[in-house]
Amino acid sequence: MRDLDQKIIKFDYDKNFKKDDFYLSKSNKHVFDFLNMWPRWEKNFVNLIGEKLSGKTHLMNIFLKKNRGIKFEGKSLRNDDLKKVKIYENIVIENLSSDIDEKLLYSLFNLIEQDNKFIIVTSSKPIVNIAFDLNDLKSRAKNFILLNIEKPDDELIFAIILKNLSDRQISLDEKFIEFIIKRIERSYSKIYDFIYKIDQLSLKKKKSIDFKIIKEVLGE
Repeated sequence: MRDLDQKIIKFDYDKNFKKDDFYLSKSNKHVFDFLNMWPRWEKNFVNLIGEKLSGKTHLMNIFLKKNRGIKFEGKSLRNDDLKKVKIYENIVIENLSSDIDEKLLYSLFNLIEQDNKFIIVTSSKPIVNIAFDLNDLKSRAKNFILLNIEKPDDELIFAIILKNLSDRQISLDEKFIEFIIKRIERSYSKIYDFIYKIDQLSLKKKKSIDFKIIKEVLGE
């Protein structure tokens, strides 16, 4: 079995993250390294881009545990939140989309700049590609450093499958994982969907995982 210990970063999380390890690979290490450089950033405005389940929230929890800050859900941002950010140096807005109060977001960006704070906005696509109506907001969006979590490479897929199946008390031989890696779509959502289906199918059939079950889940 591959030795993953040196690349798995363990953290003392709150309840929801206590059993999660963050695995570094070429898909995400550049993002992790950049966040660890805080506050030595070229700009105070950062956009973390990645598909669903790619680790954006996980990274933000790591960052905020290390560096004092506050986090808001994009579509839930309210006027009162502008008062809350006053005492924090780092502000995180998660899952930003066009479904947001644009004037409020623009006011937040102005506050960040005026008070020399830092902001990280997470989104599934670059902030410059979000269809804002407010021209001033479109202009602000161009001032962000863009950090992209890339599609999972072989090492990351291996780690995700091994870790999540182990959490479910499912033991899988390396040859099976290598077989899966060659065939599964390189999408975080598809990988986690595969893990869920394998778990459900193994419980239903009450037998260990074999090539037949894997092929069934992969749709082969």
